[in-house]
Amino acid sequence: MVDELGRWAEPALLVLASLADGAKHGYAITLDITQHAGVTLGPGTLYAALGRLEERGLIEPLPADGRRRPYRLTSAGAAELSAQANRMQRLANLSLTRLRLDLA
Repeated sequence: MVDELGRWAEPALLVLASLADGAKHGYAITLDITQHAGVTLGPGTLYAALGRLEERGLIEPLPADGRRRPYRLTSAGAAELSAQANRMQRLANLSLTRLRLDLA
């Protein structure tokens, strides 16, 4: 499903990964992604990704806390994140194995 997000797949996966350990509002998601992935998402990129993920049922908004609206991962979102992480892990393992063969 994330493949359907095209060039926005990376921000979407970063948001899903951020929400995997609990609900967060937009600014907290941005800080978490910057801290753990070293990527800074601008507000436009972040909120566009949140909108696409919500449309696809991968995240859901929670009641607003003042001006902040937290989001949480849905079970479909957790399944998609798991599938994509496994796909990326397979690619990383293949790449590292082949690099070691070339370096030998």
